[in-house]
Amino acid sequence: MSEDAWPGIAGRIQNGIHRMPIRIYYEDTDAGGVVYHARYVVFCERARSDCLRLLGINQSSFDNIAFVVRRMVCDFLKPARLDDLLEVHTRFVELAGARIELGQEVMLNGNTGFKADVTVALVDGRGRPKRLPESMADRFRNMLES
Repeated sequence: MSEDAWPGIAGRIQNGIHRMPIRIYYEDTDAGGVVYHARYVVFCERARSDCLRLLGINQSSFDNIAFVVRRMVCDFLKPARLDDLLEVHTRFVELAGARIELGQEVMLNGNTGFKADVTVALVDGRGRPKRLPESMADRFRNMLES
């Protein structure tokens, strides 16, 4: 399958927003049949990882550096249920040094069901902040400017 096929497993980037489909399975729901709150964090993590993958940034090839979530503010707006098809939207908001600010929304039928403001930092092997390499920062800036 070509990398621009939809719905590709890693989603797609359109107008500066990464869009990734998520199907809700039984394992994603609580006893009431509603998506368990922690699963939204998992969906957002997957979307951030796949966004990097589509930008050509392969985290498995990092040498002694890693992205870590420093801060995440979540807002649960509307529940999703078994078999729903969601779409996670990820956009870059700001870059500074080792820090990236992102906005993420989990959409259901065109409506926002979950929102998260996420601060991610690049750190070295000792957990100290490390400035984003310029080639990586350029890819993120392209997302900001789209």
